[in-house]
Amino acid sequence: MKTSRRLTLRGAALAPSLLVAAATLACETPTMVDVPDGATATTEEMVRAREQVTEYVAAMEEYLACVNEEIEVAGENATEEFKALMIQRYNAAVGEMETVAAAFDEQLRAYRAANPQ
Repeated sequence: MKTSRRLTLRGAALAPSLLVAAATLACETPTMVDVPDGATATTEEMVRAREQVTEYVAAMEEYLACVNEEIEVAGENATEEFKALMIQRYNAAVGEMETVAAAFDEQLRAYRAANPQ
């Protein structure tokens, strides 16, 4: 009887860690986009970069929704560690998305300066 009780207690102790691990695996961060140098890029490269940034932003919005859903599913039973991890992941994703958008805007201005109409 002691053996099964120990296993139950060990399993209960691992549950919060497994919850964090499962949530970490459930939402996959999209791959960041490479933005070409606007001063030397061709029109085709800039058009493709715009398409890739648009796809990236859409994928990142799906990722953010997934993170929110993971937080909601965990609900009140979520550990502080889990909540902190998910908030950190959310904020890092928003920061990365803003960085990619700003980089593309900067390179688009460089492209327009190098290729005046």
